Amino acid sequence: MQGTSSPTAAARTRHASRARAVEFISAHFGVLSILVVFVALLVFFSVQADAFLTTENLLNVGRQIAPTIVVGTLMTFVITTGAIDLSVGSMVGLSAAALALMAKTGNPFLALAVTLAIGAVIGLVNGYLSAYGRLQSFIVTLAALTAVRGVALLITQGYSTPISVDWILAIGQGRFLGIYTSTWIAIAVAAAGWYVFSQTRYGRYVVALGSNAEALRRAGVDIRRIQLLAFVATGIVAAFAGVMVAARLASGSSNSGTGFELEVITAVVLGGTSLLGGRGSILGTVLGALTLAILSNGLVLLHVDVYWVPITQGIILIVAISLNSKLFSRIIGKRR
Repeated sequence: MQGTSSPTAAARTRHASRARAVEFISAHFGVLSILVVFVALLVFFSVQADAFLTTENLLNVGRQIAPTIVVGTLMTFVITTGAIDLSVGSMVGLSAAALALMAKTGNPFLALAVTLAIGAVIGLVNGYLSAYGRLQSFIVTLAALTAVRGVALLITQGYSTPISVDWILAIGQGRFLGIYTSTWIAIAVAAAGWYVFSQTRYGRYVVALGSNAEALRRAGVDIRRIQLLAFVATGIVAAFAGVMVAARLASGSSNSGTGFELEVITAVVLGGTSLLGGRGSILGTVLGALTLAILSNGLVLLHVDVYWVPITQGIILIVAISLNSKLFSRIIGKRR
């Protein structure tokens, strides 16, 4: 009897271990897949480009991708609810231009506060029309993308405005413990976003809203308010991303952030967040952004034509989404 029960117990243990492994992979598949791509690119460029692993290059990569991580963190909330915000790039341009103009003519502290308030108002309008007005967020934010960029061009007449306020410049150019201030800000925002998304009731509501909005509504939760807050927060951080860009370049331009919304959404989707809502990962978004950053930086160091960078990013996005969808479906099928 002991000889019979022992192999049976061992088989049950192996089956339970495999089940736990499949459960873990299915729960974290998006993060694991982009982590593999990230490590592969890291190794490839480390071998092929001598300057890639230098301290200064890595610090610059961190500084350049910081705005994408900051906005991508909050965009993860928006997309997980089942919505999308295409206006963040235009908000970067408007906030960069507005900050530079107001800092030049008035109180720079007030200029920063007003700039963030502008982002909050735009996010509020986007969120209200999407959540309460029941308009498609794609259409609402697409309209905002055009209108906000137009306002930025109107107030600047297409010209850049220099910034000379030291503490503003320190946001994009300053260092703390050898690392750029903007990188520290991105780390702080990502950490706070991870905590809210993974450890709080609001984060659970965001996931539930994207998964089954009707069930959440019947549970007595104001689903419109959940989505509205996500849009407002995204508007604020998009405005601050404009501040970071303007501080790094020491000037505010209405052309800042052109195409930025696509980079942010690409980073979020690469990280495993579903465009249909209901599934998201802050860690995955950070890894997605870093993957785009080292891809762009590595290709430049290899002297590849700069026009190939967005083409390569687009190809990687399509391949990643396709593989994620197929492999994730297989894993879920096996688990069932």
